Amino acid sequence: MTRRLRPVGLGFTEDAPTRLVFTARASAAPDAVYRALAEEVTGWPSWFRAVTLARPTGGGGGREVRLMGGVRFRETVMAADPGRRYAYRVDETNVPAVRALLEEWLLTPADRSPGTAPAPGTSAAGTPAAPAAPGTSGTPAASPAPGAAAPGTLVRWTFAADGPPAFRLALAAARPGLGHSFRTAVRTLDARLAARTRG
Repeated sequence: MTRRLRPVGLGFTEDAPTRLVFTARASAAPDAVYRALAEEVTGWPSWFRAVTLARPTGGGGGREVRLMGGVRFRETVMAADPGRRYAYRVDETNVPAVRALLEEWLLTPADRSPGTAPAPGTSAAGTPAAPAAPGTSGTPAASPAPGAAAPGTLVRWTFAADGPPAFRLALAAARPGLGHSFRTAVRTLDARLAARTRG
C-alpha cells in the first residue's frame, strides 16, 4: 500500500532524526558524475544494483524509483546544481513506518594525486565541506589549471529519514549494508564513466 510522507525541505539533511552519511571517491570529474545522477536517471539500474527502475517524471522535476524487493518511491527533485549537488525527497512509498525521507548527493572536486593539498570545498581531512545553505547555489568549483590533470570527485551521500523508534533502529542496523551498496555503486559508475571516456 502506497503512503504519502511528510514533505521536508533541504534542511532535513542536517536536522533529520536519522542521518546516514557515506563518502566515496571517483576518478571521474564532478560534471560527469552529476550527469549520471541527474540527467541520465534511467541509467541508474546499470550501476546501482539495488535499483531496478528509475525514470524522470513531471518533466524532470520528479522521479519514480523501484528497488529490489518491490520497494517503490515517487520523489520530488529538491536540488539539481550541475556538478555540485543532486537531492530528492520521497513523497510516496510502500515502505512501512517511514514518515519522511530525503537523499542528497554532494559532489566535490578531489585531486587524484595522494599527498596534495585538499581540493576546494573539502576539509584538510579530505571530506566534503558542508553544502551551501538550502536555496542558495554556492560558489562554483574552480576549474583545474591548464595542463593539469582533471580532478576526480568526492561523493557524499546523505540519507536523512524520520520514523518511529523501531524504524530508526532498523536503519541503524542497515547502515553497513547501505554503505557497502553505495560504495559499490560509485565504483561501478566510475568504471562505466571511464569506459565511456575511453570509447
